[in-house]
Amino acid sequence: MKPLSVLLSLIVISSSVQKLESGRNAETSRNSQPIVGFRDAVAENATEARFLNVPDPKLAEEHLRILTKAPHMAGTPEDKATADYVAQKFRDAGLDTEIVEYKVWMNYPAEISVDITAPAGVKMHGPTREHVDGDPYDDDPRVVMPFNSMSPSGDVEADVVYANYGTPEDFEKLEKLKIDVRGKIVLVRYGQNFRGVKAFVAQEHGAAGVIIYSDPFDDGWRRGDKYPDGPWRPDTAVQRGSIGYMFEFPGDPTTPGFASLPSLPESKRISPEQSAQMPKIPVTPLSYHDAAPILQHLAGPDSPREWQGALPFTYHVGPGPARVKMHLKQDYQYRTLWDVIGRVRGSELPDEWVVAGNHRDAWVYGAVDPNSGTAAMLETVHGVGALLKSGWKPQRTLVFGSWDGEEEGLIGSTEWAEQHESELANAPAYFNMDVAVSGPKFGASAVPSLKQFLRDIAKAVPSPNGGTVYDAWRRIDQPGLPSTQSPAEAIGDTRRLPAANVKGDAPVGDLGSGSDYSAFQQHLGVPSTDISSTGPYGVYHSVFDNFAWFKKFGDPDFVYEQQMARVFGLEALRMADADVLPYEFTDLADTMQKYSKDLQKLLQNKQEEAREREQELNEGAFRATLDPRKPTVDPPREDIPPHLNFAPLENALEVLSKSAEHYKAAFSKAQASGFPGGDQQLTALNQKLLESERRLTDPAGLPRRPWYKHMIYGPGVYTGYAPKTMPGIREAIEQRRWQEADAEIMRVAKVLENEAALVEAVAGNLDGIAK
Repeated sequence: MKPLSVLLSLIVISSSVQKLESGRNAETSRNSQPIVGFRDAVAENATEARFLNVPDPKLAEEHLRILTKAPHMAGTPEDKATADYVAQKFRDAGLDTEIVEYKVWMNYPAEISVDITAPAGVKMHGPTREHVDGDPYDDDPRVVMPFNSMSPSGDVEADVVYANYGTPEDFEKLEKLKIDVRGKIVLVRYGQNFRGVKAFVAQEHGAAGVIIYSDPFDDGWRRGDKYPDGPWRPDTAVQRGSIGYMFEFPGDPTTPGFASLPSLPESKRISPEQSAQMPKIPVTPLSYHDAAPILQHLAGPDSPREWQGALPFTYHVGPGPARVKMHLKQDYQYRTLWDVIGRVRGSELPDEWVVAGNHRDAWVYGAVDPNSGTAAMLETVHGVGALLKSGWKPQRTLVFGSWDGEEEGLIGSTEWAEQHESELANAPAYFNMDVAVSGPKFGASAVPSLKQFLRDIAKAVPSPNGGTVYDAWRRIDQPGLPSTQSPAEAIGDTRRLPAANVKGDAPVGDLGSGSDYSAFQQHLGVPSTDISSTGPYGVYHSVFDNFAWFKKFGDPDFVYEQQMARVFGLEALRMADADVLPYEFTDLADTMQKYSKDLQKLLQNKQEEAREREQELNEGAFRATLDPRKPTVDPPREDIPPHLNFAPLENALEVLSKSAEHYKAAFSKAQASGFPGGDQQLTALNQKLLESERRLTDPAGLPRRPWYKHMIYGPGVYTGYAPKTMPGIREAIEQRRWQEADAEIMRVAKVLENEAALVEAVAGNLDGIAK
């Protein structure tokens, strides 16, 4: 061997020894660290170490290849094949497994066409088939034509008006520009809000129909190279998706609040025509390839400059001369969905269910959304199976759910949660994983009581980049740092920064809507989390979200699939085996204080804006600055918002903060002494803790949205995906319902008083245990 070769060999050996020693030191350190909620950290660390060794990148790759070999929209034979595959993997791991059927109202497209009928000589017949050269999947005849689930059928021909993202503020700007959308087809771009909100706001303003397109500004070539050269949306790619009004309620449109079992009598269902979830005007999606000639042939005023997308011409708002004919023929039927449920019965607390879930259905192939999550969950189950074979049993029952029909409206998870409402009253947590991997950036969202739990889990899982997942998360995902996140990446909310980041720590976001935790957290009050690992992802809900894209851009070596299987599994294992449920309440108290201040600031801003507007109207300021070439309408006069009494809320928060600090000190002392109380004492303690998230709900629900019971978090009526914090108060202020705002302040104060009383009682119990 030559001297240089010898030297290089010694360097490699030295490096390997250092890494091995580092790994041993890290493992020794890990085994000596206490775990929140456990008497015996050594035993738990040993169990977790055995689990972490099992999830396999190669097996995750094989799962994803099999799951995505065919389009598998909910209710199709191919969807049933994926259910059978998941069920078999659950059984192989030793889980007690069943496939649960639901009968739900949903549509497939029969005929969809969009044609330009004016100006003369302009031709566009859409939707154009999705295609790029070199993609091995886009020509499968089973690929469903682009459509919007829950849209009604309809034939509409009308002039087109461009309305940017279709937010309420966008429609207000059109009104100021004297643009009337009544009877028009409104063209809006994806982004900023849930697609169903776009349809809802257009419907409120009298539009005859809606076309939703993907602008390259948001997730196409302006962000980077288009697929297949890069990860971003190519010209013909279309974002399919549901436009059901899930801000009213998710799940089957005909069974709000109860399960749509096949045996349910027809008389128990509400008619689809009467369902608050069903839109009233036809809506369909297009690619930017098909939308471009519509936009290019709009006249009228220039669009506001912030409305300009990335197509190479100036955007105008219309109406016309571009005129479009929409022909939508939907095939609505009651169709069968298949949830796959796998259980491991708890050895000591079998009636307490720790539920972990991912949806399985996809609009087309669904490599990222959702089957990166399905593949990771199957490797989690693989790890649980290995533990079972070694003789381990969880204290609490583990339930793994492979949900169906999520894309159409969170249907499978909602129906299952409604069916098992009484059993879920004892559920310590629901853990969600929708889009598991589209890139390397870990993120998470949770209720406040589980935010520190998530950080602790991330500290226990190695990152493919070295160190732990927590290290990478804290380093990359901090407020103030630039983000490459696309609108599609935020679909599961996991990388959204919290509305109140009260710690200088890895930011755990707030849960909004748009994924399967909704029924558990917002309807039943089960503490929930959602995790994901994201990156540039421009093929969301298109034919190009397939195995070829994932292998090239998402996770070529499937090491992030392995990471997510480990994080997901540790969440479930720790919650199932904790001696004391690992909830934390100072995050909750601090966050609620921040929300209260935000609400008071919102009211103050509304008051100041009303005063300024009144002064400007009296002084003629709007007319003085009017451009005669662009006539606009003066904004309407509004009464100055009255004073609202926040004192009950502030008083409740003061008590909650004191109780949370007492709980923190008492828990730390009890943990340090090894939770010396007997098992019966800890069981009674945990029974109280199980109530903690439920105390934040109200049986009456949110105003005009009774399905949503949670008083602190819910989807916004005009945002959809994004969370509204203290939504009853916030939306009352935003919509100028002042009496309702006062009443909602009292309701939120009451649930927080109840929460504070519970936390204080548990803190007292912990004091007694630690003596």
